[in-house]
Amino acid sequence: MHEDFILSAPSVSDQIELQKICDYAHVTYRETSQVREGVIDPTTLYRAKTEYQSEFDRFLKTDHTGSLIFDTIQIMEKGRKILEKHLDVFISSGLCPNTCGLLHRRVMDCFSCQYEVYICPSPSGQQDCGAFPVEAEEGGQAVLNCFVSWHRLLLGNPEYYYSWAPETGNKELDEKDFTALVVTEDSFVVLNQLHLDEQGTYQCSLRDQNGTVFYRVTFLLSVAPLPRQTHQAVASLPSLPQKDSLSPFQPTGDMLVAVVAMVTALALTASVGLTLVLGMMKRWEHTKDLRRRKAIKCTQAAV
Repeated sequence: MHEDFILSAPSVSDQIELQKICDYAHVTYRETSQVREGVIDPTTLYRAKTEYQSEFDRFLKTDHTGSLIFDTIQIMEKGRKILEKHLDVFISSGLCPNTCGLLHRRVMDCFSCQYEVYICPSPSGQQDCGAFPVEAEEGGQAVLNCFVSWHRLLLGNPEYYYSWAPETGNKELDEKDFTALVVTEDSFVVLNQLHLDEQGTYQCSLRDQNGTVFYRVTFLLSVAPLPRQTHQAVASLPSLPQKDSLSPFQPTGDMLVAVVAMVTALALTASVGLTLVLGMMKRWEHTKDLRRRKAIKCTQAAV
């Protein structure tokens, strides 16, 4: 963009002067980046470039009634300030966003324009990033997630290593106390159908294939037992009193048998009697009907 601008100058002498201004601007750009780690990431470079191009396009469309040399110095200095602004943001919060843990990331060198590895050590000097309590219920589930946003910047393909150590009271744990659970590209694991004996200390570490630990976090899982159901005693019926304690008016088994037999006999007698009465009534009706028919025939014969 600068080269095209220089070649558009009206005379050779103007082109020489503009070339000197551009060369000096490039020196100030390098110095500005040098006092700010001398590196930049592609995203920050794109933002600075886009903003500067917009300002430079506006400069080209301006009618330079004054000195072209002075206006060129002004736009070059504006470009330096744009670079300075974006680098300040990147260096303060974007270059090493890891508040704990170790970060190896890819950046661009502002002098060679080549990509290189930039190492962001842990501010505390350790990869351990704390312990967090996790509570769950018996039979429920717990989600353990050790992802933080700067993990996306790590070079290579690191994986998450999950391990577990049973609850041991106040005993200090070391690596031999942990049992490996899973190695995965996912940052989280889900523990389902939890049992009381699964509570304890869970550890997640982010490592590369060479065993370098970039990040480690601990989860202290406690599993609350479900309330147990109490079994109620089955109510039993009171036992029958003994025969010797019976009063003369209390029914006994023999008396019940006699009563049932008597009722049965009465029912049979009533049934037989009812059958005989119905039979006699039926015969009487039949005799009455024959007499009526005979009287009708005699009357018809007399007529």
